[in-house]
Amino acid sequence: MAFPACLLLFFLQLFSALYLSLAQDQSGFITLDCGSPRGTTFRERTTNLTYISDANFINTGVGRGIQQAYRTQFQQQAWNLRSFPQGIRNCYTLNLTTGDKYLIRASFLHGGYDDKPSTEFELHLGPNLWTKVSTTNETQASVNEMIHVLTTDRLQICLVKTGNSTPFISALELRKLMNTTYLTQQGSLQLFIRADVGATVNQGYRFGIDVFDRVWTPFNFGNWSQISTNQTINVNNDYQPPEIAMVTASVPTDPDAQMNITLVEVERNVRFYVFMHFAEIQELKSNETREFNIMYNDKRIYGPFRPRSFTTDSVFTPTEVVADANGQYTFSLQRTGNSTLPPLLNGIEVYSVKLLPEQETDIKEVDAMMNIKSGYGVNKIDWEGDPCVPRAYRWSGVNCSYIDNEKPNIISLNLSASGLTGEILEFISDLTKLEVLDLSNNTLTGSVPEFLADMKTLKLINLSSNELNGSIPETLLDKARRGSISLSIEDNTGLCSSGLCATTKKKKKKNTVIAPVAASLVSVFLIASGIVTFLILKRKKRAKLGLNPNSGTGTTPLHHHGYESPVISKNRKLTYIDVVKITNNFERVLGKGGFGVVYYGVLDNQPVAVKMLTESTALGYKQFKAEVELLLRVHHKDLTCLVGYCEEGDKLSLIYEFMANGDLKEHLSGKRGPSILTWEGRLRIAAESAQGLEYLHNGCKPQIVHRDIKTTNILLNEKFQAKLADFGLSRSFPLGTETHVSTVVAGTPGYLDPEYYRTNWLTEKSDVFSFGVVLLELVTNQPVIDQKRERPHIGEWVGLMLSRGDINSIVDPKLQGDFDPNTIWKVVETAMTCLNPSSSRRPTMTQVVMDLKESLNMEMARNMGSRMTDSTNNSSIELSMNFTTELHPGAR
Repeated sequence: MAFPACLLLFFLQLFSALYLSLAQDQSGFITLDCGSPRGTTFRERTTNLTYISDANFINTGVGRGIQQAYRTQFQQQAWNLRSFPQGIRNCYTLNLTTGDKYLIRASFLHGGYDDKPSTEFELHLGPNLWTKVSTTNETQASVNEMIHVLTTDRLQICLVKTGNSTPFISALELRKLMNTTYLTQQGSLQLFIRADVGATVNQGYRFGIDVFDRVWTPFNFGNWSQISTNQTINVNNDYQPPEIAMVTASVPTDPDAQMNITLVEVERNVRFYVFMHFAEIQELKSNETREFNIMYNDKRIYGPFRPRSFTTDSVFTPTEVVADANGQYTFSLQRTGNSTLPPLLNGIEVYSVKLLPEQETDIKEVDAMMNIKSGYGVNKIDWEGDPCVPRAYRWSGVNCSYIDNEKPNIISLNLSASGLTGEILEFISDLTKLEVLDLSNNTLTGSVPEFLADMKTLKLINLSSNELNGSIPETLLDKARRGSISLSIEDNTGLCSSGLCATTKKKKKKNTVIAPVAASLVSVFLIASGIVTFLILKRKKRAKLGLNPNSGTGTTPLHHHGYESPVISKNRKLTYIDVVKITNNFERVLGKGGFGVVYYGVLDNQPVAVKMLTESTALGYKQFKAEVELLLRVHHKDLTCLVGYCEEGDKLSLIYEFMANGDLKEHLSGKRGPSILTWEGRLRIAAESAQGLEYLHNGCKPQIVHRDIKTTNILLNEKFQAKLADFGLSRSFPLGTETHVSTVVAGTPGYLDPEYYRTNWLTEKSDVFSFGVVLLELVTNQPVIDQKRERPHIGEWVGLMLSRGDINSIVDPKLQGDFDPNTIWKVVETAMTCLNPSSSRRPTMTQVVMDLKESLNMEMARNMGSRMTDSTNNSSIELSMNFTTELHPGAR
């Protein structure tokens, strides 16, 4: 009987890959054998992956081994495991790099290490639930994969006890991926299935064949036929699917049938991203064509598509796909009328969207707590993972602040009676929001450090019953006398609160009686002195600022148009002389801002933009005050950043980060030169500025309405990142039942919401209207108001053109047709809904951001040479999560 050629080809490639994998690059890999003794290193014989002990990445748990009888059934990394009989949450900590993208794989095999093979516990990624892990017997392996972008330089993977079961883990593996792959609009990606469609053997494979160590499972189906080639396939795109997967493919057995792929055993609310890999692996004759559309639930999302000969194209959904009304998730490859050949498919990856809503504690505070933990050798069983989140697993002795859309901060640290020795660690000063510090009833030595007095938020310090010595810092004592901090220092025998220390117990006892009386007298004297000093200083300050000390209230500034001075404390304050110096005596004018001239300057060797308030601006000071107060509490990557300010008499200025590429209007009009913003560039600018505006509407409390959204207020930095600017007209209004504010109408003609103009009722939907105008400018590059047009306003003109079915006539000719028409339609559609005369029928900025991100992803995919997808039905297969584990020794 002849040996099939396709099988011979497969095994030749397999053995070749085995040989090559000996030297294949494992950089960017972290490969941990959990539970093996510290210092263990071995090369797994079937994958040639080098495993090391996990002991350097975790401080808890005990190493165990599976039963000898099961070892021959599984790869070596499954022979050991780490069990966690103590504690609720136990965590691995890995120091990585923010922004890197990793495939993370956790494997679990009980192997009879104890007498309870039926287990259930949780696996967490940082403070967020990743998945629930369960095993029912000794040999049932559980493997979980996640693709995740790091939000900090530290990654924690935690096992959490939820019942009577003991959590355990066999292997933990991280594989660095290219950041241009597996893009999502939100969340991370949890593997649902990764299939080699058309494989000629029923054996999975991974590293040595796949450079990223993705585990591939063969899928063959009776109603599909398999084809293969012995030619080389180019797989050098960003996804780099393994060549063994690409030299084979499936086609429908009936050449007129479509190929249907249905996801089953799925809850209706699950959202997916799908990645398909295609290559034409047959030599087509001159009269042959393979062309098909990619459908999702009977809607075309990409096509017609022709796979390239012996070259890989990776096609993916640019946005999440959801179930239809019947709960169906069905992709289809449908042959077009021009095609003489049926569709084909080489490989497919399906991932569900995993939202990770819990924000981790500020990384500096986590670092501080880790240093405190190691510095004092704190041995608390629940001091694992994030100190603040989830709240149910917050560290004992730690209390945190929880504010929506903000990272938690540690506000209280109680280490009383925790067996602390040594000096008071300076790491405590890194807890910048700390209000309560209790270090009492320990054996701390050394002096009371000065940094405790410098911690601005501290309200209570308890250092009693320790062995501290020396003098207490005068600044700290002064705070205690003034009542701004509560300080407890009793029962520290060597500690002095003045230059002279008590030397005998008798004196000490006497002092305990005298001290409260003396403290009371001192307090009265200090309070009286403080009042007198305050009045004197206040009077001097008024005189310095040019206030009238003889006026009835004494509160009216001479040059500030009747508004009180804002409280500014968080940003750098400059003198007017400083402003003159950094602008080189106002040498270079950048433009006109909302209430004055903007100059170029250099501050600390960094370029800045200096916005000066002119004396002739009637509402200047009010706007200055509004802008400063807003910028002090508004921080977002898509909003301009305040780096300093000047408030000296009538000399008022704001110092911003310098935006090297000016404003959007300049680029659309050609004032910045002949270089043209591409459609992808315009979409990116639209998405980034929309995110900034969405943050003002939803990320700020109280909510902020910008009131002057326009292309001149969208600035571009040296990397062409867009940032919203000019909060001079911004208005914040309360949350709750009040949905509008009656206010004096302000804004720019053409961008101004007609409903706001008519009613004087300001809502965030007024910004939405203005942003819709900006979107039309990006598409058309036409003036907002043009009396020469049939309809002067850009919104009315575009509406007229669309009513005639003529979208090409509105697109900026400078784009020269280099765009996906579908994205043009989508952006125009979004813009027109923003311009709805009724504000209640306009979308929110959250909806606008989602629409723009979808369009941007589609355009990025087109420009990268990647393809996009969606699907429908006839020659069908069903995919579920049931696939072979890679822990078996033959899994290649």
